[in-house]
Amino acid sequence: MVMGLEQSAVLVLDEIVRRAVRAKASDIHLEPKRDRLQVRFRVDGEMVEEQSVPIEIALEVISRVKVLARMDIAERRAPQDGQLTLSPFKETVHFRASTFPSSLGEKIVLRILGGQSLIPFDKLGLEGPVAAVVKTLIDRPQGFIVASGPTGAGKTSTLYACIGLLDTRHTNVITLEDPIEIEMPSITQGQTNVKAGFTFATGLRAILRQDPDVIMVGEIRDSETAGIALQASLTGHQVFSTLHTNDAVDSVVRLVDLGVEPWVVANALTAILSQRLVRMACPSCRESYELEEPLYDGEEVVIEEGATLIRTHGCQDCLRTGFRGRVGIFEAVIVDDDLRELVKKKASPWEYRTLLRRRGVHSLRRMGLLRARDGVTTVDEVLRVTT
Repeated sequence: MVMGLEQSAVLVLDEIVRRAVRAKASDIHLEPKRDRLQVRFRVDGEMVEEQSVPIEIALEVISRVKVLARMDIAERRAPQDGQLTLSPFKETVHFRASTFPSSLGEKIVLRILGGQSLIPFDKLGLEGPVAAVVKTLIDRPQGFIVASGPTGAGKTSTLYACIGLLDTRHTNVITLEDPIEIEMPSITQGQTNVKAGFTFATGLRAILRQDPDVIMVGEIRDSETAGIALQASLTGHQVFSTLHTNDAVDSVVRLVDLGVEPWVVANALTAILSQRLVRMACPSCRESYELEEPLYDGEEVVIEEGATLIRTHGCQDCLRTGFRGRVGIFEAVIVDDDLRELVKKKASPWEYRTLLRRRGVHSLRRMGLLRARDGVTTVDEVLRVTT
């Protein structure tokens, strides 16, 4: 849909935001083309092409965003960041804005903040027995629980869900995030500010002087942050954090590779929740079919030949994507004495994986295929996120 030229940049931007909020988008992309300003939303982790803005008003829309985000409107050659609020509905919507100079003009991405709601722990997607063990670990006075996965895998939502289980009236919970994605009034939340020197490492040191019981560090990015966080968990604190790694084994290897002493990692680490988000099949356009050949998780059959699965073809209800909403799949590893011994001797990834297979830890691929077998998602979606 191409908007009329008579509409002002104010009305155009408000309409774009309204449509994004209704679509439950996480991001709005404003992309300059030769003849238009293309608008795309990220919905359930995937890009969805929306509407375009006529080239005649494109620059005004970009300028309005920059003004509201308190950016330098005359600077078009360097990237800029800022924050802004808009009120296309009765409620105010908060955004984090970033610009990127492209060959055709400035591209802007608006991350919708505060649009997420706290997901109850029991709705994350963890298996019953594993969920029960993780709950027990969360209740301990000290430990280090890591959520790992690529960007957009739901790691921060998992940590929020863990914190949601705590008795925050009788514990001092402090977080350090970039940015704060969900406001939790019962805890103290801080946001990093690199320009002011308020990094994860400096912020974590400050938190330790605030008499904390529980600490959440948005991400382990460097050896200094890793070392402080792990040492904190050994001195009577419960610590939650995230790592950008592919699976649980990679998470252990990364912590050691960051320069933290293996014995510190071994004694501090209590659980690793490696995860992905799979899109759930749209109930309005799903259809059944019979599987023609068995599906494996790499080693064992997960879904037998002849099983009834589902697929989707897209409809108006799901913006033609075939999916509505997402759910987590997890490779959950509880750190025991055997795993600690491997960490201390800096074992190879193969040794870690051999131990996990022997313990019966399900891989992300297997957990995803089980979701497909149960009719929650499609096989193609599972293969997409676990490849």
